[in-house]
Amino acid sequence: MPSATRIGTILLTVTLALCGTLNQVYSQPSNPLSAQDSDPGKMGWMTGFPPPPDKLIMQPESDFFSFPKLRWTVCHIRELLPTKQVSRGIGCPIPLTYAIDDGIDAVTFTPMGAEETMTWVESLSANYTDGMLIIHKGVVVYEKYFGGLEETGKHAAMSMTKSMTGLLAEILVAEGRLDDTAEVSSIIPELTDSAFGSATVRQVMDMTTALQFSEDYADPKADIWAYSAAAGPLPKPKDYEGPNGYFEYLKTVKQDGVHGEVFGYKTINSDTLGWLISLVSGGSMADLLSKRIWKEIGAEQDAYMTVDAKGTPFAGGGLSAGLRDLGRVGLLVLNGGEINGHRLFPKEVVDHIRAGGDKEAFAKAGYKTLEGGSYRSMWWIYHNLHGAFAARGVHGQTIYIDPT
Repeated sequence: MPSATRIGTILLTVTLALCGTLNQVYSQPSNPLSAQDSDPGKMGWMTGFPPPPDKLIMQPESDFFSFPKLRWTVCHIRELLPTKQVSRGIGCPIPLTYAIDDGIDAVTFTPMGAEETMTWVESLSANYTDGMLIIHKGVVVYEKYFGGLEETGKHAAMSMTKSMTGLLAEILVAEGRLDDTAEVSSIIPELTDSAFGSATVRQVMDMTTALQFSEDYADPKADIWAYSAAAGPLPKPKDYEGPNGYFEYLKTVKQDGVHGEVFGYKTINSDTLGWLISLVSGGSMADLLSKRIWKEIGAEQDAYMTVDAKGTPFAGGGLSAGLRDLGRVGLLVLNGGEINGHRLFPKEVVDHIRAGGDKEAFAKAGYKTLEGGSYRSMWWIYHNLHGAFAARGVHGQTIYIDPT
C-alpha cells in the first residue's frame, strides 16, 4: 500500500465572497465591481507618499472590512490592528516539492446551483480569489496569486483560525493534558456562572453548547456586535460600560437550552477553547501554535494573530499566514500528524477529527449545502465518499483535505 505521505489532495484557497464581517454592517452594492476592477492595485488603495485622502484605509474608520476595501484589508491586517507573532523559529524553511500542472486552468465543471459550465480559471475570477494552492500526492501542482496577495504576503484566515484552535485542543486531549469530558468551570472557574460553566470541553470543541448568542451580522442588534465592541483593541468610548476583552465577555454569556443537543456555529466557543488551551498549556494560543505547529512544519514565514486590548489572541478568527505555510498545515493534517519525516502529534488526533461529530445535532442547524455533514473539533466534516474535511473562513478561505 502507498504511504500516507503519497496519497490525498489538499486544495487551499483564500477567496473573497461579498458578505459582512465583524466590524461592518454596510450594504453591499447590487452590482459589485468585478475581481479585475476591484483589484487593490487598480483601486490604488494606500498608494502614494502619502496616499490621497480618498485612497486611505485606516483606523479609527470601521469600513475597512467593506467591499472593495476588504480586498486590501485581508492582506494587511497587521497595519490596522495590533497582533501577536506566531514565530516560525530561526531555522531554514523546508521547501515544498513542485510539479505544476498547466492543464488545471482548462478543467471545466458546473458550479452548485448553476446550469452552465465554467473553467477552473474562470471560477477564480468569479469568486474574487486572492490565492490558490493545490497539493496532490504531496506535490504542489497549482499555485497562483491575485489581487493584493503576493507569495511573500500573508492573508487573513478568518474562521480557518478556529480549526487551528480545535487542532491544538485535540493534541492536548490526546496527550492527556486536556480532559474533553470535564466541565469548563472545573478548568476556568471564572466561567462558572456563565453558559459555558456547565458545558463540557467536548461540547465547546464541537459547538454543541446552548448559548444565548446571535451571530447574525445583518442584525445591528445581534450579540456579535457587543462581542465585537468588547474585543476591539482600540480605546473604548468614555460612555462604554461593557466588558473589555474576549475573556471578560465570555463571563456574560447566558445559557439558552440544553448543552449537547444542537450544533450552533458561534465564534465565542473558539475563544473559550482558546482560554482552555492557554490555561492547560501555560501559553497563549499564538505561543502554542508557534511551538507545536509553525516551528515544526518547515514554515517559510512567521504568521500572526490579532489580539484584544489585553493582548489575548483571537482564537476564533485572528490568524493571518502565507499561502504555502497554510498548505503545509494541510499536509500535516492529511498525513495524520507527520510532515517532513517527523511526527508532531499522535495519529489519533486526526482520526478523531475525521470521524466527525454528532450528525443529528448538526442536521438541526439546517446547513443545506452540507447535508449529511458534521462538525468536530472546529473542523467541517463532509462525510462524502472521499472522506473530505475542511477548515473554512467567512470569505471563502478554505483548507479542503481529500484523503483519497
